[in-house]
Amino acid sequence: MHLDLVAVIVPDYDVAIDFYVRVLGFELAEDSPAETNDGRPKRWVVVRPPGGGTGLLLALADGDKQAAAVGDQFAGRVGLFLRVDEFDRTYDRMVAAGVRFHSAPRLEEYGSVAVFEDVAGNKWDLLGPRPGA
Repeated sequence: MHLDLVAVIVPDYDVAIDFYVRVLGFELAEDSPAETNDGRPKRWVVVRPPGGGTGLLLALADGDKQAAAVGDQFAGRVGLFLRVDEFDRTYDRMVAAGVRFHSAPRLEEYGSVAVFEDVAGNKWDLLGPRPGA
């Protein structure tokens, strides 16, 4: 058993795809036409870290309640965690791409960490390898 997808509500499919693929380095796993439960067109858009793993379903906000949740899916907390092998290089690349970081990198027992926002405003931890790993 494994967790296959986590939905992230976004305001625009193409802007979100650009962020996750170009900026974070994810792969576009699927972008297919679909329909809402009441028959309106939508897209089934999945991005995944290179090599697989749990993916993100980029879900276009549908209605006022979902639009209000864009960027606040985790009530202001960090809700997603991206662990990378090359923390410094990834951090520098993301800064150069204009990613907004809430804190400078710091070293914790669980690895290097810096909080950043995705294209929708959700908070993530960028995590480096654990010390001694």
